[in-house]
Amino acid sequence: MSGTIDARLSEIGLTLPEPAAPVAAYVPAVEQDGFLYISGQLPFDDGQLMLGRFGEDRDIAFGQKAARMCGVMLVAQMKAALGDLDRVVRIVKLGVFVNSDPRFTEQAQVANGASELMQEIFGEPGRHARSAVGVPVLPLGVAVEIDAIVAVSDG
Repeated sequence: MSGTIDARLSEIGLTLPEPAAPVAAYVPAVEQDGFLYISGQLPFDDGQLMLGRFGEDRDIAFGQKAARMCGVMLVAQMKAALGDLDRVVRIVKLGVFVNSDPRFTEQAQVANGASELMQEIFGEPGRHARSAVGVPVLPLGVAVEIDAIVAVSDG
């Protein structure tokens, strides 16, 4: 199916990648009672994981791009799970985990990369609640991981 959100993706020049397969014993997304719960997504740039730790070897610009790429993967998972992105009623919450040195305190700035993408794609329904948390390590050494809760309409 192709709808309003697919047209918006085309307008902004965004092609969704194949959704990433899980790296452990979980499923990428679960739809339950009007919500889609999306497992943490990792940042890929041209097929390569975006690795690093903020406050050591990565800066905010890299982080915003990594968060945006996590957001792209979240939308790819939405498309795979829902079939039609027009079923998205609202992005309810993003949980942003930032691989951080203890001195790094700008997790919120990194997280903006994904938050701004959701608003760019979904408009007002893309505005969401959010957590941006510094953690000492993330799976596979990635710089950022993001999960999501999305309100959806019946299919």
